[in-house]
Amino acid sequence: MIETLNRYFGLKANNTNIRTEVIAGITTFVTAMYIIVVNPAIISATGLPFNAVLTATVVLSAFCTILMGVYANNPILVAPGMGLNAFFTFAVVIGMKVPVETALGAVFWAGVFFFLLSIFNVRTLIVKSIPKQIRYAVAAGIGLFITLIGFADAKFIVSKGTPVLGMAQLDMIMLTFVIGLVITSILVAKNIKGSLIIGIIITTILAIPIGRFYGDASAINMGVPTLVSWKGIFAAPDFSLIGKLDLVGSLKWAIFPVTFAILFTDMFDSLSTFVGVAEAANLMDKDGEPRNIKQSLIVDAIATGLAGVLGTSSGTAYIESAAGVQQGGRTGLTALVAGMLFIPFMFLSPLLSIVPMIATAPALILVGVFMLKPVLKINWVTMDDAIPAFLAMVLIPFTFSITQGIIWGFLSWTLIKIAMGKYREISATLIVIDILSILLLISMVK
Repeated sequence: MIETLNRYFGLKANNTNIRTEVIAGITTFVTAMYIIVVNPAIISATGLPFNAVLTATVVLSAFCTILMGVYANNPILVAPGMGLNAFFTFAVVIGMKVPVETALGAVFWAGVFFFLLSIFNVRTLIVKSIPKQIRYAVAAGIGLFITLIGFADAKFIVSKGTPVLGMAQLDMIMLTFVIGLVITSILVAKNIKGSLIIGIIITTILAIPIGRFYGDASAINMGVPTLVSWKGIFAAPDFSLIGKLDLVGSLKWAIFPVTFAILFTDMFDSLSTFVGVAEAANLMDKDGEPRNIKQSLIVDAIATGLAGVLGTSSGTAYIESAAGVQQGGRTGLTALVAGMLFIPFMFLSPLLSIVPMIATAPALILVGVFMLKPVLKINWVTMDDAIPAFLAMVLIPFTFSITQGIIWGFLSWTLIKIAMGKYREISATLIVIDILSILLLISMVK
């Protein structure tokens, strides 16, 4: 069994082992498991049953993450995308008043187009057209994005109006988070195996007294004063949404902008995740491209199409995968472990309430340190390289959107290179991407 796993996933060739991959898989799952309850909380605003969306989320995440591991041999978790679910719910169904069955159909067709682009290597061609400087910047930008998510999850950084962001008031909850962050940082600095997962466990234990013996977590915990809650063990799965999509109605011309926006946003979220994680962890093939990129993109496309069939928003590669990679995950065994951990939560979803956001936040923040390594490769001396890279890097966290960061990185690269007369640094594929980027921006104009 052990030798079979070594051979299939190439553990020795990737300088890893089963123990490291299992720890990495658990770490990836724990940092991303919030999606099991957060995704249905968002999608259910469309009127779809919460438990049915939860079941769809678990099935999609488990199947496609395992497929990513077994087929693409990459340590990447796949699940319904944050941002994509909000777009599906608030922009498409609620804002544009598209029937939810039709919206699910649009998700399915976006997955079909996605699959065709992947099969015919169009998406691989897109990856190769991304300038190296932008790749490094996207990797660093994703690191800053993950760090911001961690601080926001812990409510350490909050919206203040003016200034836009600021630090929250220091209380027992914030102090618990800070202690957890310090402990996890020390574990990481000491290079202790499983440091992130150990930090999550310790911070969860430290959070147990909040709302029981001191403090009140109501302000950051949806009105619940107790931060670590026990909501039972079992919840029966609900498969009622499977096949509820409207395949014919979603092909109407009026729905095409929705399908295009889902396709484009999903494409760049997943591409930038693959590129960013690969750059940070040196998961490259002999040509210097992200490893097994075609297979990975095919899995991502399947996740999008399958999401429409199951009854949820588009599936995509998760930036939280970087947490597992930071723990040493280098092969598909990491994804296989993470995917299998989703399966019990078809029945055990209430257990997720045990781990609060302030416990997973330190892991996300410290992953930002790991993801910032490629920033050293950016050519900061040559301004026509540095400016587009800088814009891509900072706009990812500042706009809270990977897609927006990479769009403005592309557009600024093209315009500045044209102005400098460096036409050879602009590929035909990049021009096409620029045009599509502009069309997407136009579609966002109200």
